[in-house]
Amino acid sequence: MASIPYPAEELHPHAAGRRSFWASFADEWIFTVDHKHLGLMYIIIALLFFVVAGLQGAAIRIQLMIPNNTFLSPQNFNRMFTMHGTTMVFFVGMPFIAGLANYLVPLMIGTRDMAFPRLNALGFWLTLFGGILLYSSYLAWAGPAGSGSAPDVGWFAYAPLTEKAFSPGSSTDFWILSIIMSSAGSTVTAINILATALCLRAKGMTLARMPLLVWMFCVVSFQILVALPPLTAAQIMLLLDRFLGAHFFDTSTAGDAVLWRHFFWLFGHPEVYILMIPGFACITEIVPVFSRKPIFGRAAMIGASVSIGFISLGVWAHHMYTVGMPSRANIFFAVATMLVGVPTGIKIFNWIATMWGGRIRFRTPMLWATAFLFQFLIAGLTGIMLAVAPFDWQLGNSYFVVAHFHYTLIGGLLCTLFAGVYYWFPKATGKMLSETLGKWHFWLLIIGFHVTFDGLHIAGLLGMPRRIYTYPAGRGWEGFNYFSTWGVAIQAVAILIFVWNVLDSLIRGKAAGNDPWDAWTLEWGTTSPPPSYNFATLPEVRSSRPLWDLKHPEDPDWKYEQS
Repeated sequence: MASIPYPAEELHPHAAGRRSFWASFADEWIFTVDHKHLGLMYIIIALLFFVVAGLQGAAIRIQLMIPNNTFLSPQNFNRMFTMHGTTMVFFVGMPFIAGLANYLVPLMIGTRDMAFPRLNALGFWLTLFGGILLYSSYLAWAGPAGSGSAPDVGWFAYAPLTEKAFSPGSSTDFWILSIIMSSAGSTVTAINILATALCLRAKGMTLARMPLLVWMFCVVSFQILVALPPLTAAQIMLLLDRFLGAHFFDTSTAGDAVLWRHFFWLFGHPEVYILMIPGFACITEIVPVFSRKPIFGRAAMIGASVSIGFISLGVWAHHMYTVGMPSRANIFFAVATMLVGVPTGIKIFNWIATMWGGRIRFRTPMLWATAFLFQFLIAGLTGIMLAVAPFDWQLGNSYFVVAHFHYTLIGGLLCTLFAGVYYWFPKATGKMLSETLGKWHFWLLIIGFHVTFDGLHIAGLLGMPRRIYTYPAGRGWEGFNYFSTWGVAIQAVAILIFVWNVLDSLIRGKAAGNDPWDAWTLEWGTTSPPPSYNFATLPEVRSSRPLWDLKHPEDPDWKYEQS
């Protein structure tokens, strides 16, 4: 497997000619169809939207810091709440995982690009323009009814709140159209990932030898293709309600508001795993490398990933225990919700078993991976508690659920994404991030996270409702909200350190080399950063750890696979 690239002039005859900076910039970052550039662009816009959503979250926490606060008006609080949730799910989580898939999947399977490069570029621009359209609502005319600029109907946009009678301005229309556009971008990206992984693998890379990260992105792509069409259908139905009097969700004319909740959560709960499985993928690649052991139970990991993909499509109505479904339906969704914890538990067991007895190197990526295991375990346990219908009936609309899903998406997903950034940053840039700054970033974010969300479990148990913009004194919630807001400040300092670490490393960081972690998958067999064509000659694979075979010809993995 050669890793020495051809000279740029041989593959790109015009590359040696002099061109203006702006022409080169446009070719590389605007008109590009290179999967690596598109992957980095996805991640960059995700991080930018993350900063915006973080500021919105901070404003929410400041408003709730003390009782009877007037920092935000009720309507502005609803806008912040809506934009924070929508941005985090659709324009932070989804672009980030699309960026990881775009950058890594072709490199890890030993090919030169995605199956459909132009379709790949279309997916990126649809996602970006969807986000721009959402935030364009701040500039839109509110209409004669004066319903405000930004959407204020919650990231879930429950009907009939979103009907014209209750949301007469244009803000909800911006929300609907932005979600349709970003969903289209995610759908075409999912098609591309599946086509690339199934059709363009390197010679000798059977499905059994395919990297676990690629396996998990295939599962996620399948979930996207199943879960996003119901969401898009619901948005179209809502547009028809708002502009053509279709009355799908208008309860005053025999419409059904619960129908919206079924359509939305048929997307909304698989979405949790659409976001989390790529995080699992990062951990599955990082833990073995820093434990110096092959992943424990590789076949079980693949089976668990596929099982999660299927079971998660049948748990959506645990968000709807209080809408009056028959008890049989409640029982079904309670059992399905508990069942999805079984393959997730298998994964946690396999990660711990991989670490057990290994020669663990606690570099920054491994620190994030270890924190994820602890925090996601807590998120899973509170999720099993909420799967019990009577328990959820009491706490489903309390801050206990807010703490639960932030433990999942911040304590779980964000840790895995930062682990991935620290792990693959040297490959993408050729520079190493500072370990010292990385550890400051890690500890401050973990401490700030726990200060923010641990106490909110108790506030929820004491009856603090979700989605309220203020609360009276004397309910026992004040201390938990006060410390929660200071936790956000600690997290903000951690993010500033991360931004400084990235910028400083890009300017004067230590050269990474091609394989700074002594890793085993194909992306580390080419230069850092990789050339536009990835590999000078396409590699040939004989085991699930091809670089191990190259580095240790006396003891290759393929000998054990054949035995």
